[in-house]
Amino acid sequence: MAPERSTAKPPSDAILERLSRLHPKIIDLSLGRVERLLARLDHPEARLPPVIHVAGTNGKGSVIAYLRAVLEAAGRRVQVYTSPHLVRFHERIRLAGGLIPEAELAALLENCEAANGAEPITYFEITTVAAFLAFARHPADVLLLEVGLGGRLDATNVVARPALTVITPVSIDHTQFLGETVEAIAFEKAGILKPGVPAVIAPQAPAARATIEAQAARVGAPLYLHGRDWDFATGDAADDWTLRLGERRLRLPAPALPGGHQVANAATALACAEKLAGFGLDERAWRRGLAEATWPGRLQRLTEGALLGALPEGWELWLDGGHNVAAAESLVEVATGWRDRPLHVVYGMMRNKAVAAYLRLLAPGAASLSAVPIPGEAGALSAAEATDAARTAGFAAAPFGSVSEALAAVARHEGDGPARVLICGSLYLAGRVLAENGTPPE
Repeated sequence: MAPERSTAKPPSDAILERLSRLHPKIIDLSLGRVERLLARLDHPEARLPPVIHVAGTNGKGSVIAYLRAVLEAAGRRVQVYTSPHLVRFHERIRLAGGLIPEAELAALLENCEAANGAEPITYFEITTVAAFLAFARHPADVLLLEVGLGGRLDATNVVARPALTVITPVSIDHTQFLGETVEAIAFEKAGILKPGVPAVIAPQAPAARATIEAQAARVGAPLYLHGRDWDFATGDAADDWTLRLGERRLRLPAPALPGGHQVANAATALACAEKLAGFGLDERAWRRGLAEATWPGRLQRLTEGALLGALPEGWELWLDGGHNVAAAESLVEVATGWRDRPLHVVYGMMRNKAVAAYLRLLAPGAASLSAVPIPGEAGALSAAEATDAARTAGFAAAPFGSVSEALAAVARHEGDGPARVLICGSLYLAGRVLAENGTPPE
């Protein structure tokens, strides 16, 4: 059983709620506001450890997870900035040694609030500044910095000269902010490229790759390109694959994170490791990092907790926060190896996602499809709306008021033998599930 946890809200929650009201929009891509606040705080972004800046549509978090594991396996002190969080805001700011302590987080947020005053600034911008303050005050060997949205105008894109930039696969997502085409979105992602700073480029669609190459030529960023400078291939066995780095070839064990798509993410991380001179990242660290990487909410098997306890003995419970077509494609690939037992899908999604396209990929292999709301998210589909979206896409679905209710209904299939349940469709939903299950990320 998962340990009981306090339900008292930390002081930082009230501060974050105030900060969320400083700008009328949740997202307003610009660098002016964050640059203004950084200047008032004596430019903490100029006092960071060496930065690895990661943009892309899919796989950013997984690449960072592998990089963190590899660096830590080599004895490096690693800081990490990612978003969104799943259960607690503290997950976004990982100092060398663990998540940022509550007292320090609250103090930093109040510091930023006082320096900003009542001037407009988005939640992500002011909390990114708070993260930079934390990272600047703690010694570390490297900072893994994930772009929040896009890249060119993202609040993280104020680091003048990172040690390395990375662009993971680019696909269609967040079109209302980044553009309607892969080319337009790739242009925004390529905005993190810097003159003279090496950039590792993961596998890309041809249009995205052409856009990234053109932007790199304009700014003078040397590229380490998948397919030209490095590559990977899976072997006949499921537990090994081959990585090519120039003339060097390595046969490696399967990555710790499940799913065939994780080979591409692991390969991208090791291509980054290859370009990080002076960090002591030998092959031993690479192999250990591949085996030890963790990334909650991304095709995560829940092996304990209240929700798993509500299912029949011998059933499996999986959780995935992917929310776009590329994520659905990865899930379908994994599900092809799940034919040993029925698969029941429980999903909830945000209104601004391609719900029908996501379901058309994932739903055909499901024994049942259950639609649930995402508590506390105004932009989420209600259970009824999510059900209608499934039916519009051509699939029968049943609405439920909560994940617990959906799992109770699915459990009535106990007579059909052991089954597998996948909860998916949103990182926000994944966070609510981990909280309800009693297994938040640490």
